[in-house]
Amino acid sequence: MFNRLFGKKVNKKRNDEHKGLVEDEHVPSHIAIIMDGNGRWAKKRAMPRVKGHHEGMNTVKKITRHANKLGVKVLTLYAFSTENWKRPKTEVEFLMNLPGQFLHSFLPELMELNIRVQMIGDHTQLPNHTQKALHTAMEQTKQNTGLILNFAMNYGSRDEMVRAMKQMIQEVTEGKLRMEDITEESVSDYLMTADLPEPDLLIRTSGEVRLSNFMLWQLAYTEFWFTDVLWPDFDEVCLQQAIDGYKNRNRRYGGLKGEEVN
Repeated sequence: MFNRLFGKKVNKKRNDEHKGLVEDEHVPSHIAIIMDGNGRWAKKRAMPRVKGHHEGMNTVKKITRHANKLGVKVLTLYAFSTENWKRPKTEVEFLMNLPGQFLHSFLPELMELNIRVQMIGDHTQLPNHTQKALHTAMEQTKQNTGLILNFAMNYGSRDEMVRAMKQMIQEVTEGKLRMEDITEESVSDYLMTADLPEPDLLIRTSGEVRLSNFMLWQLAYTEFWFTDVLWPDFDEVCLQQAIDGYKNRNRRYGGLKGEEVN
C-alpha cells in the first residue's frame, strides 16, 4: 500500500503534471516546513515536552487551512526524522500517537477542504497503529484534488538517497536502466518525492539555521526563510510573512534575469 511513497519509481507523466501546477508565480507551489521548537515552547511554560508537541499539532491544522486558502499546492511537514528515535522513549511513544489523534480529529475537515494526505519516509519502523492511521487517511483522501498535505515521517534525506542509489544500481544490474540514462532528472524520479514538485520555499521555526537531513536533494534551489518563532506560536501571520519574503526573492537558478543581463 505504501509502494508509491517509499522510493518506488512512479509514472513520469504524473511527475510532470505536478511540476506544472504553479498557477500564480507569487504564491509558492510547494512549501516545506521544519517544525521546530515544541519542546522549548513547553519548557518556557514549565510544561512537559509532550504538551508542546500537542500544541504543535494544533498549529499544523491552522497552517494547513491557511496554506490551502492561499492556493498552495503542496505542504510538506517534517514530522519525525530518522534521528528522532534517539529521544526519550515516552516522548517517542507520544509522537507515534499524534498522527492518529491528529487525523481522527482533522480528517472530516480535510475531506471537506478537498485536501489529500501523503507521506514520505520509511513506514516499516513505525508502530502498527501509526501506520494504520496514516494509511486510513491516505486511502480516504486519495481522490481529493486540492492541497497535498505531505508528512515526512521517519524520514531522512540521506537514507532516501541511499535507497534511490540502491534501486538504480539494481536496475542497471538487471539491464532495466542504462548508465548513460542516469541524470539529475532521472535521479529525482527515484526519490520519495518523485510525484511532487520541488519545494519553492523552506521554512524553519525556533531560530535554528540548518537543514537537519531534510530534503537535501530537493532543496537545491529552494528559497529559505528562518524565524525565531517557536512552532506552537507560528500562525497565519507568520506564514504570510514568509510568503511575502519569498515574493521579494529573485529566483535565478544559477542564471541572470531581466536587467542583470544588460
